[in-house]
Amino acid sequence: MTKTDDEMWVGVVRLHARVEHALATALQRHGLGLSEYRALCHLSTADGGELRMQELADLLGLNQSSVTRLVGRLEAAGLTRRDLCVDDRRGVYTVITDEGRARKEAATALYEETLTAALDRAATDGLSPVVTALRASPTPAHS
Repeated sequence: MTKTDDEMWVGVVRLHARVEHALATALQRHGLGLSEYRALCHLSTADGGELRMQELADLLGLNQSSVTRLVGRLEAAGLTRRDLCVDDRRGVYTVITDEGRARKEAATALYEETLTAALDRAATDGLSPVVTALRASPTPAHS
């Protein structure tokens, strides 16, 4: 019997929820939320370590208000700073600081270990087809 699209999607959503919870819990040890960590990942690989606020919002799947609050938290922690666009004074960039790079690097091994462990657990807990499909598909590099 083949799974319907709805059954597959429910599996994806269950897997996503489990993995996100495990990652969020692990990253708390480094004083980072999951969105904060992902923002630092995107910034650390961006040209010059900077992204326009809207670019960062798009990469994270956040609206403008949410990314503004996120960047505010990162800035207050000294992990990023804001900079104005030279070409367009209305444009605001978020720039990763050396401290932000160090915090991201310190959390990366734990993030990766937790991700692998969460996927391994899910694969033995009824979500094996979803995990297998995801691991088999080519994905773009990140962080």
